[in-house]
Parts: sequence; C-alpha cells; structure tokens
Amino acid sequence: MTVSAHNPESRVLGFSRTQLLFRFFRPTGYPWIAISILSLFVFLAIFGDFVAPHDMYELNIMKRLTPPFWMEGGSTDYLLGTDALGRDIISRLIGGARTSLVVAVVGLLIGGGIGGAVGIVAGYFGGRIDDAIMRLADATLAFPIILFALLLSVSMGSGILSVVIAISIVLWARFARVVRSDVLIVREMDYVKMARVSGASSGWILWRHILPNVMNTLAVLAGLQVGWVIILEATLSFLGAGISPPTPAWGSMTAEGREYLITHWWVTFMPGATIVIAVVAFTRLGDWLRDWLDPRLALN
Repeated sequence: MTVSAHNPESRVLGFSRTQLLFRFFRPTGYPWIAISILSLFVFLAIFGDFVAPHDMYELNIMKRLTPPFWMEGGSTDYLLGTDALGRDIISRLIGGARTSLVVAVVGLLIGGGIGGAVGIVAGYFGGRIDDAIMRLADATLAFPIILFALLLSVSMGSGILSVVIAISIVLWARFARVVRSDVLIVREMDYVKMARVSGASSGWILWRHILPNVMNTLAVLAGLQVGWVIILEATLSFLGAGISPPTPAWGSMTAEGREYLITHWWVTFMPGATIVIAVVAFTRLGDWLRDWLDPRLALN
C-alpha cells in the first residue's frame, strides 16, 4: 500500500490552491496599513545608509538637542531633532530599524527553527522524550529572560550576539509547546496511520505529513512573536544589556533621553513612538495571518 502525498486530508491549510489565492487577494480585512509600515521599515533597514539624511554616528555638539523642525529653534536639516551628542535622530532611527530587523529575523530563525523541530519530535514520538523536552521547556519559560540576558551580557559582553542568544533560548520553548500541541492532533489522523501501516519511516512521515501541517502554526507564531522580540531587544538595550553604543538601537536611544524627558522630550519620544508603531504593525499582521491561515474560517 502506498500513501499519496496529495491526500486531501493532508493539505497544509485545508484549502485548495485556488481558494488560498482568493483569500490572499481578497481586499476585505487585508492589513494594508500594517503591510505598508512594515515594508517601509524593511526598506529602511536594507537601504538605510543611502536614504539617511546624515551619518548616524556623526557627532555635532554645536547642534545638540536641536528640536524637531516644526518647533521654535528647529531646522529642516534635522527633521526630528538631534540628541544630546548632536546626532540626527531620524538617521539613528533608520539605523535602529536595521538592528531590530536583524535581531528579530535571526532570533526567530534560530529559536523558531529549533523549537519547531523539537516540538515535532516531542509530539510525534511522545513518551519519555516528550516528557523530558516539555519539562526543559517549562524550566526555560520559568526563568526570567531579563535576568538571563543580564547574566549573558556580563559573561559575553553586550551586543547583538548576546541579545540573539537570549531571545532564541526563550523562543524555542514557546515554539516547541505550541507546535507539539498541533503534532499531537496530526499524528492521530488517518493518513498518518496509513503511512505507518504501509511501512513508511518516521523520518518520511515527519517530512511529508507532520511538517506541512504545522507550517501554518509556525508562520502565525513567528508573525505574532516579532513584536515581542522587538520589545525585548528594546528593553535589554534600555537596561544596557542589549546593543552596545554607539550602534543605534531604539531601546538605547530611549534610555539616552531619560535625562531630557521634560525639557527635550523628542529625544525619548521619537524612538519610543517608533517601537510602538512597529510592534502594533507586526501584531496586526500576525493577527491577520492567523485568521487567514485558519482552515476553520468560512470562505466568504
């Protein structure tokens, strides 16, 4: 007996390709604003060196704490003003977009990849393997991430590598628990049982049946976790355990303006507002992606 990889029950999302295309291009509920904002962030992260009006590391003490252009004393040369060292805020925000994107992408790839693979193994094989992995995941989630990042910063030094490691260690446990829950359901499907009866190896079943059916969960979870990753990176940078100066990072930029919050509010407000906009946009996109990939939703 052979099991077809195109078994209707094993379709990744429960929809035909035609239905998926219809759902994707349907204008109703499509998060155009979130997509536009995130596309802008990605563009700035990639081409920031070419579009930034000033060098993001350039110091100009004579122009320190220049207000935004619409305020008295502002200048169109510095649209969002300058910080305490005279650096252009908008240029450093552009540089911070690159930092956040790199941390988010690398952290999600490492943490999500490891967590997804571990969750699939735990859910499919069960038994002692499942118990051991889940207890390790519980212990990881229970450990305070901020404290761990601070310890990592002391031992390895602050920087992108420390932040990525700290984020990945927490993310793998989140991905593992969610993916395992899906695998526990998928492994009991008839087409998986038929594959076992036909003599298919565990590796083949995992690759051809289990993995395709949890890809939507991985995609949705990644979209929802991006905002959390950005907040965590900003928090660690704010506390001095994240991206080390003078590398631009939204969290460290916010921290640098604490002393001027009352008199020169823009130094802190601009990076803080950027963090909020990015997190809300990623969260909106993740919510939409979850609904779009949910096969239980009726096709209108």
